[in-house]
Amino acid sequence: MNEEKASASIRWLTTKRLESLSDGIFAIAMTILVLNLRVPLMTDTEAVTKLPGILRGLWPNFFAYTLSFLLLAAFWIMHHKQFHAIKKVDEPLLWLNIISMLFVVMIPFSTYLYGEYETSRTAALFFEGNLGLAGAAFFLTYWYATKDHRLVDDDLDARRVSLTRKRTALMPVVSVLAIGISFISPQYSTLAYLLIPVILVGFLKD
Repeated sequence: MNEEKASASIRWLTTKRLESLSDGIFAIAMTILVLNLRVPLMTDTEAVTKLPGILRGLWPNFFAYTLSFLLLAAFWIMHHKQFHAIKKVDEPLLWLNIISMLFVVMIPFSTYLYGEYETSRTAALFFEGNLGLAGAAFFLTYWYATKDHRLVDDDLDARRVSLTRKRTALMPVVSVLAIGISFISPQYSTLAYLLIPVILVGFLKD
C-alpha cells in the first residue's frame, strides 16, 4: 500500500507550481512588450517640434504592442481556463507547458521585429509563426490532458471539452490564415487576428 502511494505521488503532481511559473512568465512577457516603444534622445527644444511626428511614426509599433498584449491576455485566459479543468500533472504535461511558455517568451521579440519592419514578409512570418506555434502548443497541452480524461475529472462534460478544444485551435488556424495573407500584404496580414473575438462571440461562445 505504501509503495502504491509513493508511486502515485511520483507520477501525479499538483498544478500549483506549474501555474505559478506560467503566470510569472505571462506577467513578464506582457510587461516587457512596452520596451519595444522607443523614441530617440533629443533636447527639450527638439522635442517641441519633432516629438509629435516621431510618435505618429511609431503607430506600427503601437499597433503591434496593443495586438500582442491582447493576444497574450487571450493566451493567459486560455491557460487559466485549461488549468481550471486540469486537476493533476504528469511529466509529459510539464514539458508541453514548458514548450508553450517557450513560444510565449518569444512574443516580445517577434512583436518588436514586426513593429520595426511591418512591411517585411520575413518579420510578419516570424511574428505569425510565433503565435501559431504558441497556439499549437496550447492546443496539444489541452488535448493531451483531456484525452480519455487523462488529467481531468472523469465527469468533465464532453461538450465542454470539445468547445474548449475548438477555442484553443482558433489561434493556430488564424495564424495560418495570416501567414497566407502575408505573402500578399505583410503589412496588413496581422489584421486576421481581429477575427478571433468575432468567431469566439459569434460561433464559439460559452
